[in-house]
Amino acid sequence: MNYNKEDLKGIFIAFYACFDKENNISKEATKKLARFYADKGVKGLYVGGSSGEGFLLTVDERKQMLEAVMEEVGQELKIIVHVGAAATKDSIQLSKHAEKVGAYALSAVPSVYYGLPERSIELHWKNIMDSADLPFIIYNIPQTTGYSLSNNLLKKMLTYPKVVGIKNSSMSTFDIQRFKAIGGEKLLVFNGPDEQYISGRIMGADSGIGGTYGVMPELFLKAEKYFSNGKLEKAQELQFVINDIIIDLLSFPSLYGAAKEIVKLRGIDIGTTRLPLEPVDEQDMPKIKVLYEKIMNAIAKSTL
Repeated sequence: MNYNKEDLKGIFIAFYACFDKENNISKEATKKLARFYADKGVKGLYVGGSSGEGFLLTVDERKQMLEAVMEEVGQELKIIVHVGAAATKDSIQLSKHAEKVGAYALSAVPSVYYGLPERSIELHWKNIMDSADLPFIIYNIPQTTGYSLSNNLLKKMLTYPKVVGIKNSSMSTFDIQRFKAIGGEKLLVFNGPDEQYISGRIMGADSGIGGTYGVMPELFLKAEKYFSNGKLEKAQELQFVINDIIIDLLSFPSLYGAAKEIVKLRGIDIGTTRLPLEPVDEQDMPKIKVLYEKIMNAIAKSTL
């Protein structure tokens, strides 16, 4: 397993699924979006997660998306692949494929729907790790999976050498402190909720992975720069600007539908969402354009 903790410190964008007009994976759009983020200077991409509509894609579609990302930026960015699936068999397929195409690390939520006991969750993750020689990042997102990572399971998972980190998307920064206390400095923790990026960093998060980063990567890169340079007041001010934008994004029926329209206005048509995630209604497009202008103005101010 080739792993350096420093490789996974920084801003990682939760990559959006890119569709054509028939709502199939568009490799062309995927490459354009990946290139856009690489040129902005992010550290890496998180492919196939919530923002990537991973659970709405087939296994083959998830492979197609990753292949396009790797072809375009695989030599430049650190690519973390979310291989979570309801069936462990599917996750293993995705893990083997990720290793084959040269991804840097794997990540997965617990198997969804069945409300499994912790032993089953551990076995699910263990089978994923056993299928590929890549670092593994636990994905803790209780609001969608119904399971919140416990201290006991974390301690068990840390006995597996391939477990290097946690993507924590619970809404409490206390969880970040708790995980860091258990795992120590060797455990890498990614802040998940975008609206608490700076507070997550203060509580011990090493990095961040987020879906709204994708519409405004410049703002998160700047916030991280402020934080890293000890300019906490500036970082806080920018987080408040970011949060105001996030509130607007969440005012639409689908966050991802709104995000994709913003990306389109930024010059890359990645299609719309896949049902049951709703696209933006035509009547809401004026609001999208106002939000786009708000984002671009914030980006312009952040560079002054």
